[in-house]
Amino acid sequence: MLTSIDLSKFADEGIRLVMAYVPTFVLAIITLIAGWIIIKSICKGLKKLLMSKKMDPSLISFLYALVSSLLKVLLVLSVLGMVGIQVTSFIAFLGAAGLAVGLALQGSLQNFAGGVMIMLFKPYKVGDLISAQGYSGTVKEIQIFHTVLVTVENNTIIIPNSPLSTGALVNYSTEPHRRVDVLVQVGNGADTENMKSILYAEMKKFNKILATPAPYIVIVEYGIGTVKLAVTSWCKPDDYWDVFFFVNELIKKEFMKNGIAFPTPTQNIILMK
Repeated sequence: MLTSIDLSKFADEGIRLVMAYVPTFVLAIITLIAGWIIIKSICKGLKKLLMSKKMDPSLISFLYALVSSLLKVLLVLSVLGMVGIQVTSFIAFLGAAGLAVGLALQGSLQNFAGGVMIMLFKPYKVGDLISAQGYSGTVKEIQIFHTVLVTVENNTIIIPNSPLSTGALVNYSTEPHRRVDVLVQVGNGADTENMKSILYAEMKKFNKILATPAPYIVIVEYGIGTVKLAVTSWCKPDDYWDVFFFVNELIKKEFMKNGIAFPTPTQNIILMK
């Protein structure tokens, strides 16, 4: 049987333990609740910021969940440390697991990081005409891991975001005007001034060729018995191919109408007996 002395010692020890650990547990619970509220506020602020940048909704949801989960894990580990639970081994396990997953998904993570960079810095957007990685086309979609292009032949091209975010890229839609160059060869004896006036008159009639900057035609190269002309005009980026094909057809039609012949290659063969 417990004596009164034993009960007194037991009560004193209980009081000591309560006084030692209850404040810590209370502080840990308060920290957990306050931290949870702060994390929710931070994540809401992050979501509003990303939405104001007009980022892709799927990327916003992913980043929101990622940041929220990381902050909550850090909060729980901090609270466990406050109450005396050793979390070193748990952190080491999480680090090893994260390294293994990172190595397994290295390519996907690079593409994801590339997608984030593209959506943050916006080197191009949906609807832009770009050229990259050996392909040219209009941007149809910017997804988390890849970008979808549609070519002028109506082919769909899927390019990973990692090389798009780090490699060279040409965006034809950032400037309001795009120059169209068509090269044509004529004979040395051709009346180039007459040809220029004919082409100028017809090009001004085409509404997709801009009056400012004005089109121009210049001699760019002399060959053997030929002269190379550059027929240059300006248009909106979306009208590039319409203007390009129009000028090509115009040159053929006007040259035939005005009796201007295209030079044909000749070759002299001397037979020796």
